[in-house]
Amino acid sequence: MAGGEIHHSRIWWRRRCGPERRATVGWLLAAVFVVLFLAAGSRIGDTVLSGPTARSSSSPPLVDLTVVHDAEAKGALCLDGSPPAYHLSRGFGSGSAKWLVHLEGGGWCQSLDSCSFRKSTPLGSSYYMERQVPFIGILSNIPSQNPDFYNWNKVKVRYCDGASFSGYRENEVQDGTKLFFRGQRIWETIMDELLQKGLANAKQALLTGCSAGGLATFIHCDDFRALLPNVATVKCFADGGFFLNEKDISGRRSIKSFYSNVVQLQDVGNKFPDCISRMEPSQCFFAEEIIKNVKTPLFILNPTYDFWQIQHILVPADSDPQHAWLRCKLNIRHCDSNQLKTLQGFRDAMLSSLSEFKQKKNGGMFINSCFVHCQSLYNQTWHSPNSPRINNKTIAEAVGDWFFDRKETKEIDCPYPCNPTCYNMNLSQLSKS
Repeated sequence: MAGGEIHHSRIWWRRRCGPERRATVGWLLAAVFVVLFLAAGSRIGDTVLSGPTARSSSSPPLVDLTVVHDAEAKGALCLDGSPPAYHLSRGFGSGSAKWLVHLEGGGWCQSLDSCSFRKSTPLGSSYYMERQVPFIGILSNIPSQNPDFYNWNKVKVRYCDGASFSGYRENEVQDGTKLFFRGQRIWETIMDELLQKGLANAKQALLTGCSAGGLATFIHCDDFRALLPNVATVKCFADGGFFLNEKDISGRRSIKSFYSNVVQLQDVGNKFPDCISRMEPSQCFFAEEIIKNVKTPLFILNPTYDFWQIQHILVPADSDPQHAWLRCKLNIRHCDSNQLKTLQGFRDAMLSSLSEFKQKKNGGMFINSCFVHCQSLYNQTWHSPNSPRINNKTIAEAVGDWFFDRKETKEIDCPYPCNPTCYNMNLSQLSKS
């Protein structure tokens, strides 16, 4: 878009939308940017594998979309009433009985307005989803890019409910607006279908997800374990899903208020009956509370300077009307000394929230100091010569060591800007989404 077009679009935006609507739609646009950005980043590749046979290509293999055609009978529908969908790449060789299930991310919708807006995007309707998507990072079929999971059955579950696969309301008409809040049914229905396609016979299985999908991984971790045979090794790996219940720079708890709206709108509280008996339902939607009750082995990957959280939890637009944080929010290298002090406080809050989990023997962690969000879905950040490292270990190596019990893995990075591997690749470009 040219500069003049951007200028006129901003004028239209301010005239058409009040502050509340701008903030609401802003959250959705941020979510869409993350999803589109992940898709764009996933197109970077060179040598690829399609099944057990290697071939040379400039692009990774594309995996077809599978739509759940009997979803309506099961009440499992996207926000617009369309059926949910997923992508399945079959495992081969020693990975034929091993499964990796990835839950897609993309933020949340917290009002009828924002959920209605979302209906016309891939985050609310399977009608708008890409028919094929590339599999890279933890979904890659290339041993050099994904050494421990390359030949597993791999699934990408598309996200179209707006509440981390956890809400449920029977009535689809809310104040005259037709919306389906069926995230929990989507989870159940797709898992049932995958069980029929071989997941029920898995010897090893890993549930993972990025961003809102990372939060869904926390939420459904024990559910996933319960679906599989007791003899199977089942674990969960959440990437970029540890969202903090912290005040923004204006002193408000914007994220808690936002989550409160999500939980109330989609009746998410039913997923946490024990928690909501003790505290506000919105607090139960934070990973810090969820993981206290997760019994299945769990690995947490999160940067302490998570750019999405900095932009939407620490410094949401309404908290910075003078745009003093604009350059800093887009690139940590542009932060002044006072802003860096605030970011270091955010890092301290994350480490404090993880302190209890750190003591869990079967838990794993990779908490780095890069300015990034999801990291398992890119070849560059997951496992490459230029990947971020802690103690000379890539994220893929750390997750593999933990999953296969090769060694205890609780890697916590030093504060920014001490880790040079965060700058081996152009992570600042990743932060622009």
